[in-house]
Amino acid sequence: MSNLLWPGEHHAGDYFTDSAFLDAMLRVEAAWSVALAEAGVAPPDAAVTYDVLRDLVGDADLSAIADDAESGGNPVIPLVKLLRGRVDTVAVGRWLHRGLTSQDVVDTAVMRCAADASEAVAVELERQARILADRSDEHRHTPMVARTLTQHAVPTTFGLKAAMWLRGVLDAREQVAEVSFAVQLGGAGGTSAAVVELAGGGPARVAAETSTIVARELGLEATTPWHGARSAVTRIGDAAVTCTDSWAHIGNDVLALSRPEIGELTEGAGGGSSTMPHKSNPVLSVLIRRAALAAPPLASSLHLAAVDTVDERTPGGWHVEWDTLRTLLRRTLVAARQTTRLVDELRVHTDRMAHRLAEAGDAVTSEQTTMAEIAGHTPAGQYLGAADFYIDAQLERLRTMTRTP
Repeated sequence: MSNLLWPGEHHAGDYFTDSAFLDAMLRVEAAWSVALAEAGVAPPDAAVTYDVLRDLVGDADLSAIADDAESGGNPVIPLVKLLRGRVDTVAVGRWLHRGLTSQDVVDTAVMRCAADASEAVAVELERQARILADRSDEHRHTPMVARTLTQHAVPTTFGLKAAMWLRGVLDAREQVAEVSFAVQLGGAGGTSAAVVELAGGGPARVAAETSTIVARELGLEATTPWHGARSAVTRIGDAAVTCTDSWAHIGNDVLALSRPEIGELTEGAGGGSSTMPHKSNPVLSVLIRRAALAAPPLASSLHLAAVDTVDERTPGGWHVEWDTLRTLLRRTLVAARQTTRLVDELRVHTDRMAHRLAEAGDAVTSEQTTMAEIAGHTPAGQYLGAADFYIDAQLERLRTMTRTP
């Protein structure tokens, strides 16, 4: 999925593309057919596999499905029409999609695609955490000047700075891990009345059993319908923004500290210029910052769509979610892989850090002098406080998270 206007888009690969979403919708239809058969609602020969459905409809049909989606407002309607027209098994054609509504298929397919993309992001967060843990430990005694509001403040270490980056990454990792991806199987009005009618009664059993089977088939979470409660979507967006927030901190620090007049950090392979041969731009940091600036408005759109919820299916607000979430998650994955490369290849210029700290002179220890006078003792040799303790706290947090299943 190329994108000339979003450099690095290739890092998102096939995640949440039109083809991937078509796959997800077909998997939902196949899983539902299995659920109907296993629950005794439909005859055994009504069950159909994803592979059979994928042979009936392929990427060559994407353009037609997309065009025809306009008439009904979603791609499920033309997809089901195509499938029923091409299937050669009477029972499959008769029972396909029965008991579902378009929102069930769209929402569940969105959850499947979102789960795949989020899993890829989680892999990158794990890599970043391990790299930053090594950086934190390696540079726990590398002195540099801390800066607040752009100005010199007090002495610190690069190890502590890296540990603060690690803290943000671990926060994001926790939030991503806490997101659940649930099936949506409420039928036309969120009551599952159609499947209960098809089953001839037993609403609780039928609803619970079909939900459990579909969740099993798709690797998602079984739950009750959530047509009008959109937190399942907004939580995914919130987790994505927490990720880009944490990566922006890293990218912004690299942007600031790689300025020629500071020179404490440089990217492993800077980007060039079309006209200035001497340039080595911190392009990864720029692109990571770009993603972080763009992410909150996308997540905000998801919340606005949730605010707009009305009745049992929202006109417009529901439709806003699909491409918004896709764009947000693909960009998050791009930024995730760019951040992993950034922290892995980052060059730390310890000599420049030491020089800048020495150049700052007594100004960066003026607070220490004041505190020592108040306490009535001679200033200590270093003014690093509990920096080592704070580094160790993040390293232990990572170890604990790694041990937790």
